Amino acid sequence: MLNLCPKYYKTVLLYFTLIHKYSGMKLKHILYFTIFLFASSTAFSQSKDVKLPPNWYNLDLLKDGYFGISTEKAYNELLKHKKPKESIIVAVIDGGVETKHEDLKNVLWTNKKEIPGNGIDDDGNGYVDDIHGWNFIGSKKGDLAYDNLELVRIYRKLQPKYRSTIKSTVLDSTEKEEFALYTKVTAEFGKKYDDAHQTFAIISIINKMLDSVGQINHKTIPSLEDMERYKADSEEEEQCKKIIRRGAKESGSMEKFHKEMKDAYKQYDVMLRYNLNPKYDERAELVGDDYSNARERNYGNSDVMGPNADHGSHVSGIIGGERNNGIGINGVADHVRIMCIRVVPEGDERDKDVANGIRYAVDNGARVINMSFGKGFKWAKDVVDEAVKYAEEKGVLLVHAAGNDNQNNDVDENYPTKYYDSPEAIAYKKAHKKVEVNPMIFRPGQNPVPGNGMGRNYPVPPAKVVLDTTKFNLPHASNWLEVGASAYKNDASLKASFSNYGKHTVDVFAPGFMIKSTVPESKYEEFDGTSMAAPVVSGLAALILSYYPELKAQDVRAIIMQSVVKPEQKVRRENEKGETERVNFKELCVSGGIVNAYQALKLAETYKAK
Repeated sequence: MLNLCPKYYKTVLLYFTLIHKYSGMKLKHILYFTIFLFASSTAFSQSKDVKLPPNWYNLDLLKDGYFGISTEKAYNELLKHKKPKESIIVAVIDGGVETKHEDLKNVLWTNKKEIPGNGIDDDGNGYVDDIHGWNFIGSKKGDLAYDNLELVRIYRKLQPKYRSTIKSTVLDSTEKEEFALYTKVTAEFGKKYDDAHQTFAIISIINKMLDSVGQINHKTIPSLEDMERYKADSEEEEQCKKIIRRGAKESGSMEKFHKEMKDAYKQYDVMLRYNLNPKYDERAELVGDDYSNARERNYGNSDVMGPNADHGSHVSGIIGGERNNGIGINGVADHVRIMCIRVVPEGDERDKDVANGIRYAVDNGARVINMSFGKGFKWAKDVVDEAVKYAEEKGVLLVHAAGNDNQNNDVDENYPTKYYDSPEAIAYKKAHKKVEVNPMIFRPGQNPVPGNGMGRNYPVPPAKVVLDTTKFNLPHASNWLEVGASAYKNDASLKASFSNYGKHTVDVFAPGFMIKSTVPESKYEEFDGTSMAAPVVSGLAALILSYYPELKAQDVRAIIMQSVVKPEQKVRRENEKGETERVNFKELCVSGGIVNAYQALKLAETYKAK
């Protein structure tokens, strides 16, 4: 799933929190606790009620007062009298890119060996009319817009076999492993569906009130004054008014909050209709590949935009939006070409498509691959591992977003990952096997989750594994950068509240809060997420390579990690218990800091001299 943190993230996060704590409450009581949690969370989450320079992520902390990566300082002081040696191809593996955008159209990679629109595979690479890249989730019949979460696909596969399994059922070693996975995804599926169902109900109430007050005042978007004048007919409505007031304040305006709630409604509608619906699966019809063959290569179509190019366009603009053209924004890298590879629908990406996306990028000259997506479960990780190794052999740098669940990636899974499913990893897993959870133990008082096709209570999920740092020495890719998201202020709020972290698994942090970039129809919007932080790093990698193309992927990785700016003060994070604590930045990532273009380019010069 795309690692975009929606603008309404804080509101939805609070809904999730209250649902977990108060799932047995009536709706009016849930609304009350929403207000309470909204108020208590503001000390941790970053406020949107601030106006930032549109390019703050390119600015310098000392000169400009924003914790950017000093891109403009690097151009003005280090690169002013230098000429780049190469134009670097950066592949954006994502959900689609707007190829006609005013700030992107001149920086797109173009396959000069292919004649546009002739329906012939002119260059013989197996992909017809791949002018700006390739779409692995489409065909002549159209494009796949939606898909399930990976855990739902796993549940759908295993449910017929293990639904009737009981404690006394005899299982062989393979079946025991499958059943343990089935138990885990069933628990997670039930929890996610329950969360989504209840959150959607709350968002629906908020939207209903916004619409009602707007209609009364003959407006599309009511003002705060309109909300104040509205006389609530019930305690529930009065509580809803309070949520709207707080939400508008946190979002910066009523207009922003209104849009956030409309977007939230759409997202949760999609989640319930498609992402968490095991009966939905249009892959076979719309893509038409042999999904059982994970190593199949030649399928898809040339429509790299797809039905929703918001996310991929935004990512592309951060990397290389045309600089100094007098319009829009300036990307991090000049002299860059964006290769568009579509593999991510609204839902979880499939491992087969990810692997093919990586291979396509490598085979067509990309030196950096940006991957702003992730998921908690794997399906065919072996083919992804093979593709990552292929990129490693060919000297291509992979940049991956760490995720937006505020989780510790040292403990919780976030795929794809730089760690290979190697013989050593398998041996480690067997040696550290945990006691299996009894699949027939259920949470007391839980009813069957309605409408999700499960028809049973979901079991208690297994306890988190105690961290053993020896596992981080297992075989892994040397060409991989895992990126967390930072905010703009050099204080305790520097870690973006939503960002995943990991002392051993996340390599660096980069700006990922209120990032303005390109979206379809030549427009610009602010997005949050590690999805935005990863392309900042991809852009930096491309910038370094354009002036020092002789560097290897491992060199660029080392330069970026060794040149980070390390914050002196402690920053806030929420731990696994939900408690806010202050920690040194070295507890959040391997490098202990935030990437910096100025320092990286200075270091690259010494690498060049070696």
